[in-house]
Amino acid sequence: MEIGVCVKRVPQVGGRIVVTPDGQDVDTRMSGFAISPHEECAVEEAVQITERLGGRVSVITLGPPEAAEQLRDALALGAHRAVLLDSGGQEWGPAATAAAIAGQARGQAEAGQGYDLLLMGNEAADTGDYQVGVRVAHALGWPCVTGIKHLEIDSGQARARRDNPAGAETFQVTLPAVISVKEGINLPRYPSLPGRLRAKRAAIERSQPQWQPEGLRKQALRVPEETHQQATVLGTGAGAVPALVALLDELGVLK
Repeated sequence: MEIGVCVKRVPQVGGRIVVTPDGQDVDTRMSGFAISPHEECAVEEAVQITERLGGRVSVITLGPPEAAEQLRDALALGAHRAVLLDSGGQEWGPAATAAAIAGQARGQAEAGQGYDLLLMGNEAADTGDYQVGVRVAHALGWPCVTGIKHLEIDSGQARARRDNPAGAETFQVTLPAVISVKEGINLPRYPSLPGRLRAKRAAIERSQPQWQPEGLRKQALRVPEETHQQATVLGTGAGAVPALVALLDELGVLK
């Protein structure tokens, strides 16, 4: 079974988010980059499927040459092949990104190694567009299911479940298909030392798709203003009791 997993290089921000002076990117000088959490689960799901059914996992990314680092992270988790679509320094929106991925999938099919399944994260951690999976499926003419938290593959069919506040929805589609998964569908494994060594030595296939303008242009990024809360000390010891009782009465707690 041939499975392609699409991942994205995103800023790894653990503290306060800072935007670059030109307002075009997140300043990552004090942090770094990683794979989106949903996509880590997509890689794990693909590896688990091939461990059960056999086959190969190809991890695909559209990004700068530095995104090879994230591809090697996925290889260390058990993926078998890595494909870097060089973005050439351009700003790629969801439509252009989907076109590049669909083109890569068509090239695989022409080479006789077409994907049976394309897995993606439900949305990227930075832009949160929610569009790429649907656009890729539309371009390829494949069925698409999004927001999946449980997936079963059997006899050329995919059975996918999506949870919602009212319960759950289950979809059955014929492969090939595009399925986007959410964090929590599984618990991604930690890379082993042999896996890291194998990933470090692995070759990464590279190509540069043609950039396509979309009519959308980023103006600037802005960090929302933080809401500050202030605590008031009512007092200490028994002397604070009257003030506490008065506050509880004001809040309507006391009757």
